[in-house]
Amino acid sequence: MTEMTSHIQLPNNLFAGKTAIVTGSSRGVGRATALRLAEGGANVVVNYLSNDAEAFETVEMCKNRGVGAIAVRADVSDFSQANEIARQALEAFGRIDLLVCNAGVWDGAPIEEMSEELWNKVINTNLKSAWAMTKACVPAMKKQSNAAIVMVSSTAGQRGEANYSNYAASKGGQISFTKALASELCPKIRVNAVAPGWIETAMVREVFDDEEYKQKVLRSIPLQRMAATDDIAVAICFLLSDWSRHITGEILNINGGAVLCG
Repeated sequence: MTEMTSHIQLPNNLFAGKTAIVTGSSRGVGRATALRLAEGGANVVVNYLSNDAEAFETVEMCKNRGVGAIAVRADVSDFSQANEIARQALEAFGRIDLLVCNAGVWDGAPIEEMSEELWNKVINTNLKSAWAMTKACVPAMKKQSNAAIVMVSSTAGQRGEANYSNYAASKGGQISFTKALASELCPKIRVNAVAPGWIETAMVREVFDDEEYKQKVLRSIPLQRMAATDDIAVAICFLLSDWSRHITGEILNINGGAVLCG
């Protein structure tokens, strides 16, 4: 699979003076989002779990866009570590305006074979981390006039996914969490979510080693292609920006028309 980037360029003052935290941003959707936020003028906190080289590369790519950037290694499903990300963001940049809860894992099994360990791993990585990061960042974000949060959910959270019930539950939880926070945190902080379908990332690449299955998936998508990570990133930036200043509690589907949910 080859990565595609939209020809659209974001205004370099779209997020000028703001600080953004993106969890799981050493690669994939997280990295694409961090780079777009940097393009728009935000200072960026790159969170990652284990790959130092990829995280530092993302930081350098952000800095090359003329903004400040730091990397913070942390397991965002652990509140104390999530709180450390917020602390380092404030120490480096003095404020937190934007939060993207992107850290996630896609790992499942038939329900009768699913271990408690696997259930907890996916729920904690995908859903508990959203709680931990929001709790850690909201006090600082409330000090800003137009802060925003975006959860990276999935179509699986809307329609379910056989053999990945833990993943579907975590992503559905993110959707409900988004709607609850939207009413709880207004008017200071807007909270929205994106719900991507298939995306060209390393997380799903192994599945598409089966060319026949890959073609079946593509035929099921009206736009006849999978999303590139940048397709998700620019949508996230829209929801974080003043372009969407009257939108909160929304779940934005990004799936090429494959799942038409309201």
